[in-house]
Amino acid sequence: MQRYITMLHDELLAVAQIMPWDAAVRVQENPDLLILDVREPGEFAAMHIKGSLNVPRGILESACEWDYEETEPTLVQACRQEILVVCRSGNRSLLAAHSLQRLGYSHVLSLKTGLRGWKDDDQPLQDSLGQSINLDDADIYFTPHLRPEQMRPK
Repeated sequence: MQRYITMLHDELLAVAQIMPWDAAVRVQENPDLLILDVREPGEFAAMHIKGSLNVPRGILESACEWDYEETEPTLVQACRQEILVVCRSGNRSLLAAHSLQRLGYSHVLSLKTGLRGWKDDDQPLQDSLGQSINLDDADIYFTPHLRPEQMRPK
């Protein structure tokens, strides 16, 4: 059975990635850039990049097409637009960016290191009310909280 990390490594070969500091410049320079956040709604509500669109990874493919309950018109219409895909650590965004490419989206980038790296580069984040997030407080969110049963057996 293939492991998640191995599968991600394979995706690395197919998807263009961008570092947070370069992405921040891209966001400033390209007002038409679509920032697609593929985290779950609760994660998005806690903190996200201003102006980003939340489409969870689990419904991404159907959100990219008309005639589905999950259809997201902004995303359907963005197939020729530059899209920056983000998640917490850069793993889900890599898989999502690959799916978008397979669906015909031609200008897709994945944020390497995810929002964790975005925060580490001191880039702004906001909550669901549009309030700025204190980046020092955000460390708690980005610190893994694994239960013992989630750890690899020794």
